[in-house]
Amino acid sequence: MRIKIDSTAAVSFSLANTAVSSITNKMWAAAVNAPSIKVIPNIPIGARWAQNGVTVAGGLRYGSATNQLYWPYGLFVDGDQTMVIADCYNHRIIQWKMGDTNGRVVAGGHGEGNRLDQLYRPTDVLIDKETDSLIICDRGNQRVVRWSRRSGTIQGEILVNYIDCYGLAMDDQRYLYISDIEKNEVRRYQIGHKNGTLVAGGHGKGADLNQFDGPRYIFVDQQQTVYVADYYNHRVMKWNKGAIEGIVVAGGQGQGNASTQLSHPKGLSVDTLGTIYVADYKNHRVMRWPKGAKQGIIMVGGNGQGEGANQFNFLGALSFDRHGNLYVVDWENHRVQRFSMT
Repeated sequence: MRIKIDSTAAVSFSLANTAVSSITNKMWAAAVNAPSIKVIPNIPIGARWAQNGVTVAGGLRYGSATNQLYWPYGLFVDGDQTMVIADCYNHRIIQWKMGDTNGRVVAGGHGEGNRLDQLYRPTDVLIDKETDSLIICDRGNQRVVRWSRRSGTIQGEILVNYIDCYGLAMDDQRYLYISDIEKNEVRRYQIGHKNGTLVAGGHGKGADLNQFDGPRYIFVDQQQTVYVADYYNHRVMKWNKGAIEGIVVAGGQGQGNASTQLSHPKGLSVDTLGTIYVADYKNHRVMRWPKGAKQGIIMVGGNGQGEGANQFNFLGALSFDRHGNLYVVDWENHRVQRFSMT
């Protein structure tokens, strides 16, 4: 099922406007029936977020207890604001419901290893609603695995093997997209098939428009447009469906902290207006780049490296819920921060 988003409604969106909120709720109702896609937020151009985040997972230094995280990477926020987190150095996927003080291990958690009941430094995770399962980038084992969410599940199954995976995405037709940081490419896979179709990069390491240098997280919209955080090129690339090269849509002006620059981008999201949200990893900030803009705007963070409520200590993935609230993996603070739309 393909979801159609009315961009005109998106422009006029207001949290105080009942009619537009109704449109948003209808679009969200369609989205939760879609196979897997992360929330594609419907956010007005002038939106603002609280500058102080609230810790909604972890934040108690690093550790392996169920109220702790250890260098988390990937993040998926479900329709009921349940978070699924790739808890990388605990070699597990942990699920955290809003308001809970403890998470629940839903995959891995048996130490590092390559058995089917183990993970090794997972970096991303998504939920496939159609099969009620998790799809996990098991990076240390160079594989992508599927793990049922049904009770009694004790191990996963391998979907794709021998791949230097990092980021995952799924479109509304249930095609799986995987970034490969060794081959510097993104491929699209039909679930159950081992060979993917090249959709971005694949021309070796470099800074040309048909190349990447260490692609990290990815985002796919309803038109199967692929957005890629091009880590060492300090830019975000947009690849339209069928394109032979990408377009620089954020950064690309070398490493730095100016409004035109990024420093090792990681997490990535795109809203219904084409605004791009980037976890600017080494600048300890989240940047917002309106469609077609030559420079970005600091959304949250940018107050130096630290553990304050308005600070980050390097960043991982980011995600939105259906209300437009932002969730950010605060990597070295071993926590997930939530920033409410105001």
